[in-house]
Amino acid sequence: MIVCIAEKPSVAKDIAKILGAIHRKDGYFEGNGYQVTWTFGHLCTLKEPHDYNPNYKYWNLEDLPIIPSSFGIKLIANRGIEKQFKIIETLVSKSDEVINCGDAGQEGELIQRWVLLKAKCKAPIKRLWISSLTEQSIQEGFQNLKDSSSYENLYAAGSARAIGDWLLGINATRLFTKKFGVNKTLLSIGRVQTPTLAMIVQRQKEIDSFVVEEYWELKTIYKDTEFNADIDRLKSQEKANKGLEYLKKYPLVILSFEIKEGREKNPRLFDLTSLQVEANKKYGFSAENTLKLAQSLYESKYITYPRVDTTYLSEDLYPKITNILSNLKPYENFVNALLNNPLPKSKNVFDDTKVTDHHAIIPTHISPTNLSSDENKIYDLIARRFIAAFYPECKISNTLVTAKVGEVPFKTSGKQILELGWRELYKNERKDNNGNGEKILPIFIKGETGSHEPFIHQGKTTPPKPYTEASLLRAMETAGKQVDDEEMRELLKDNGIGRPSTRANIIETLLKRNYIEKKKKNIYASSAGISLIDTIQNELLKSAELTGVWEKKLRLIEKGEYKLDIFKEELILMVKEITNEVKASNYKKISTESVSTYKREKNNSLPQNKKTVINDKLLCPKCKSNTLIAGKSAFGCSDFKNCNFKIPFVIYGKKLTYKQLNDLVTKGKTSKIKGFKSPTENNFFEDILCLDDNFRIIFGNENLKIE
Repeated sequence: MIVCIAEKPSVAKDIAKILGAIHRKDGYFEGNGYQVTWTFGHLCTLKEPHDYNPNYKYWNLEDLPIIPSSFGIKLIANRGIEKQFKIIETLVSKSDEVINCGDAGQEGELIQRWVLLKAKCKAPIKRLWISSLTEQSIQEGFQNLKDSSSYENLYAAGSARAIGDWLLGINATRLFTKKFGVNKTLLSIGRVQTPTLAMIVQRQKEIDSFVVEEYWELKTIYKDTEFNADIDRLKSQEKANKGLEYLKKYPLVILSFEIKEGREKNPRLFDLTSLQVEANKKYGFSAENTLKLAQSLYESKYITYPRVDTTYLSEDLYPKITNILSNLKPYENFVNALLNNPLPKSKNVFDDTKVTDHHAIIPTHISPTNLSSDENKIYDLIARRFIAAFYPECKISNTLVTAKVGEVPFKTSGKQILELGWRELYKNERKDNNGNGEKILPIFIKGETGSHEPFIHQGKTTPPKPYTEASLLRAMETAGKQVDDEEMRELLKDNGIGRPSTRANIIETLLKRNYIEKKKKNIYASSAGISLIDTIQNELLKSAELTGVWEKKLRLIEKGEYKLDIFKEELILMVKEITNEVKASNYKKISTESVSTYKREKNNSLPQNKKTVINDKLLCPKCKSNTLIAGKSAFGCSDFKNCNFKIPFVIYGKKLTYKQLNDLVTKGKTSKIKGFKSPTENNFFEDILCLDDNFRIIFGNENLKIE
């Protein structure tokens, strides 16, 4: 009997149908000499510290670093997982051959290998490797099964990644939590998570420290065309006024008028990161949501495998492209123009040297039906990009005009589309990537001169833009380098931090742990995130560039050009150095709990008996360095032993609201509050609360108004 192990029940069902295993059993399908079973995500995981030593269940600085002599795996404690594993274990033990039908990627390989290792599989193992779940693709995959040994390097890379994340995550998280955490605050450190946070914090500091400066520019209008003075911005109104007076004395003279025809290259096919970037820019989709939508389209057989980091197709796909295009029925008007002529075979699309496990994300030959609105948006992005790849380049005309007024140089430029080419697919959208229409200029003649209308434009310098998910994904892909050129980005991918399939999860993790926050599309570092990064002094933990070097080594392991054992030794050395360094350091304690984890009561009053920070930006007004947290009866400084600042939940019988607390802490006083109960008389009164010079709470009015 041949046992096939798929990545999930739905995929197992598709495979079983094609293989003729039509009889449904408990946890598997059977028939025609096959048994088709499945995992559902990770059934196994690396052992936890307390599995090696029961004492490690308790977090103690003295025990760090924790470095097992060898890493073991264990079954995840879950009744459903345990039941499914028993089924797999039984089937494998009686099998003549096992076919690994797991997700065709590094994580999928690791999931299946751990299960087979735990099940003590002794049968020969083959590997099904496919890029789509269509019937044709699955049939071709079974006709071209490979020996499992062909994927040893992929498994080694997956193991190295898991071990690296365990070593750094377990040790650094315990280390920083015990050394710097306040009131059992968890300070989470991760190999990719922390440098990603560091990039966001750095951008946040650049924004916060930015000083706005005014500037003045000289401009003029000639033939209904705006020209800009080709000089440095002026730093004072006085200089600008003098310049304006000077310009009024002279006519404008055209020095040159150049028109150069050019071409705009076709946009690259999508890898996962560029798809997430485009979906975020166009629709505001989060990276995680885009991945989920793409995964759904893949499992519905409408697109190819989405968790990829290449924008190229393998050359053997070329003969299949016409069939795929022919089946894109909603796009017939675009496709018909292509199919009248032989399709181009451009190196910008087909390049075997740029394809490893999978090719770029493209549609399959199956036309989609019953898509949700969001699924349709993602499919449309992929389909249009795929069709556009085979259209002619867009022909453009770039115009540059130079002029002078007196001795002051001026210039203007414009662009005109001569032939849409691939832009035909996007002609109903904004005309350029900046959302601006092309500026078409009139004809100018060298040497012509005439009167003009000079004026002053006053502006202000703007701070760096906060990250969006789109720009953050790009920064992760290029290890923090700002790169717009697609070819250069391709070269930097090996040094990117994280993998395309994990970057979305990293961003979500930072959000859930309250290290960052999202406002509309923008991402900001919270005070907790800033405090954590400021506390981490070791550059290896927070440098995107250095982490990118580790990522490159993982990719080299996957290619068989670097050894897992060497990678582990380097990681262990790094963990030991970081542990010794942090143990000897002495930085301020920090708290990362956030108001986002706190639910206000219906009456908008402050909670009682909840240890949580009021607001991750609301610092103690007395020491000005620690956040406020809730105790049993009062909010107080997270470093209360040294600071002693507190605000009771209830003052004179009145429970404070969230806004009143914020006003008291940030402004030093509240607005009038009704409902205070006199301690000597059974009357209620209203007053304001203030903080005195010693940060004690006092009433603000001398004459109390008794209700």
